[in-house]
Amino acid sequence: MPPRRRDNAVRPEGGPSPRRPAPFRHLAHVPSFRDNPIVFFTTCTYQRARILASPQGERILYEIWQRSADHGGWYVGRYILMPDHVHFFARPEIGARRMADWVQMWKSISSRQIAAALCINPAIWQTNYFDRYLRSSESYSEKWHYVEQNAVRAGLVETMEAWPYRGTIHDLMF
Repeated sequence: MPPRRRDNAVRPEGGPSPRRPAPFRHLAHVPSFRDNPIVFFTTCTYQRARILASPQGERILYEIWQRSADHGGWYVGRYILMPDHVHFFARPEIGARRMADWVQMWKSISSRQIAAALCINPAIWQTNYFDRYLRSSESYSEKWHYVEQNAVRAGLVETMEAWPYRGTIHDLMF
């Protein structure tokens, strides 16, 4: 009787055992994409409350995001505040705080400040958010062109230039 092979044994030709397929392997990412990608974010207010598009809301978020490079390693670029949601682009520096931790940090701080400024319940943000990694300067430009038209599509202004709650904090070079 021939000796039995163990299930995790490698076949003589170097491949995996027929009973145990090779693990799925991901291709390596381009280092600049993996290490500090530009990320597109969208997050909504709690119960879609129409509270963000205000001078107070913009000032609070702008100041928090401006300091976030020093307090979390994330640089916020272009942003647009709509009444019940916000779109923005951000890029982490190498070694930055994890994305989920950073988002939780600025949402927590801004919730307290916006609630105090508007004299409302501090449940300001929905828990979830949408994030998308951008892979090229074209996708960055296309995404910004689309979101900056939000206020026009919503019938809030005639032209995008007329919408006051948008801007750029840091220039995120691709």
